[in-house]
Amino acid sequence: MTDQTTLFADGMMEANVTHGVVRITLAQAGADGKPMPAGKLVMPLVQLPAFANGLIGLLRQVETKLKEAQAANGAPVTGAAPAAPSITAGGEAPAAPVGGAFRFGS
Repeated sequence: MTDQTTLFADGMMEANVTHGVVRITLAQAGADGKPMPAGKLVMPLVQLPAFANGLIGLLRQVETKLKEAQAANGAPVTGAAPAAPSITAGGEAPAAPVGGAFRFGS
Protein backbone atom coordinates (compact mmCIF):
# COMPACT_ATOMS: atom_id res chain seq x y z
CA MET A 1 0.00 0.00 0.00
CA THR A 2 1.28 3.46 -0.88
CA ASP A 3 1.61 6.11 1.81
CA GLN A 4 -0.70 9.04 1.14
CA THR A 5 -0.16 12.59 2.28
CA THR A 6 -3.16 14.83 2.91
CA LEU A 7 -2.74 18.53 2.22
CA PHE A 8 -5.20 21.29 3.01
CA ALA A 9 -5.14 24.22 0.60
CA ASP A 10 -7.15 27.43 0.31
CA GLY A 11 -5.86 28.07 -3.19
CA MET A 12 -2.82 28.30 -5.43
CA MET A 13 0.19 30.52 -4.98
CA GLU A 14 1.93 29.72 -8.23
CA ALA A 15 1.65 27.40 -11.20
CA ASN A 16 4.08 26.73 -14.02
CA VAL A 17 4.99 24.23 -16.70
CA THR A 18 8.60 23.24 -17.32
CA HIS A 19 9.77 20.41 -19.56
CA GLY A 20 6.27 18.93 -19.80
CA VAL A 21 5.69 18.89 -16.04
CA VAL A 22 3.04 21.00 -14.28
CA ARG A 23 4.00 22.30 -10.85
CA ILE A 24 1.29 23.94 -8.73
CA THR A 25 2.26 25.45 -5.39
CA LEU A 26 -0.75 25.13 -3.08
CA ALA A 27 -1.44 27.81 -0.46
CA GLN A 28 -2.94 28.03 3.00
CA ALA A 29 -3.97 31.21 4.76
CA GLY A 30 -1.49 31.81 7.55
CA ALA A 31 -2.31 33.17 11.00
CA ASP A 32 -1.92 36.71 9.66
CA GLY A 33 -4.24 35.96 6.71
CA LYS A 34 -1.42 35.99 4.19
CA PRO A 35 -0.89 32.96 1.96
CA MET A 36 1.87 30.53 2.75
CA PRO A 37 2.97 27.44 0.82
CA ALA A 38 1.14 24.26 1.81
CA GLY A 39 2.71 21.82 -0.64
CA LYS A 40 3.29 21.23 -4.30
CA LEU A 41 1.20 19.27 -6.79
CA VAL A 42 3.32 17.89 -9.64
CA MET A 43 1.95 16.03 -12.68
CA PRO A 44 2.74 15.42 -16.34
CA LEU A 45 1.30 18.14 -18.56
CA VAL A 46 -0.59 15.53 -20.61
CA GLN A 47 -2.60 14.65 -17.45
CA LEU A 48 -3.63 18.26 -16.71
CA PRO A 49 -6.76 18.31 -18.93
CA ALA A 50 -8.15 15.13 -17.32
CA PHE A 51 -7.33 16.46 -13.84
CA ALA A 52 -8.97 19.84 -14.57
CA ASN A 53 -12.04 18.13 -16.07
CA GLY A 54 -12.34 16.04 -12.91
CA LEU A 55 -12.31 19.18 -10.76
CA ILE A 56 -14.88 20.85 -13.03
CA GLY A 57 -17.10 17.77 -12.74
CA LEU A 58 -16.82 17.90 -8.95
CA LEU A 59 -17.71 21.60 -8.96
CA ARG A 60 -20.81 20.90 -11.06
CA GLN A 61 -21.90 18.17 -8.63
CA VAL A 62 -21.45 20.52 -5.67
CA GLU A 63 -23.44 23.26 -7.45
CA THR A 64 -26.24 20.77 -8.16
CA LYS A 65 -26.34 19.63 -4.52
CA LEU A 66 -26.33 23.25 -3.35
CA LYS A 67 -29.26 24.11 -5.62
CA GLU A 68 -31.15 21.03 -4.41
CA ALA A 69 -30.53 21.99 -0.77
CA GLN A 70 -31.64 25.58 -1.40
CA ALA A 71 -34.81 24.38 -3.15
CA ALA A 72 -35.59 21.95 -0.31
CA ASN A 73 -35.19 24.73 2.26
CA GLY A 74 -37.37 27.14 0.31
CA ALA A 75 -34.47 29.50 -0.34
CA PRO A 76 -34.40 31.28 -3.69
CA VAL A 77 -32.28 29.36 -6.20
CA THR A 78 -29.68 31.54 -7.85
CA GLY A 79 -27.85 30.94 -11.13
CA ALA A 80 -24.69 29.53 -9.56
CA ALA A 81 -23.03 28.75 -6.28
CA PRO A 82 -21.03 31.56 -4.69
CA ALA A 83 -17.47 31.73 -5.92
CA ALA A 84 -14.85 30.29 -3.64
CA PRO A 85 -12.49 32.86 -2.12
CA SER A 86 -9.10 32.96 -3.75
CA ILE A 87 -5.68 33.68 -2.37
CA THR A 88 -3.41 35.92 -4.34
CA ALA A 89 0.15 36.85 -3.58
CA GLY A 90 -0.02 39.62 -1.02
CA GLY A 91 -3.82 39.29 -0.65
CA GLU A 92 -5.95 37.91 2.09
CA ALA A 93 -8.29 34.95 1.97
CA PRO A 94 -11.67 35.77 3.50
CA ALA A 95 -13.22 33.07 5.64
CA ALA A 96 -16.07 31.22 3.95
CA PRO A 97 -18.62 29.21 5.91
CA VAL A 98 -19.06 25.58 4.95
CA GLY A 99 -22.65 24.43 5.08
CA GLY A 100 -22.14 20.68 5.15
CA ALA A 101 -20.29 17.81 3.60
CA PHE A 102 -20.82 15.90 0.39
CA ARG A 103 -19.28 12.65 -0.79
CA PHE A 104 -19.14 11.95 -4.49
CA GLY A 105 -17.74 9.16 -6.59
CA SER A 106 -17.93 5.43 -6.54
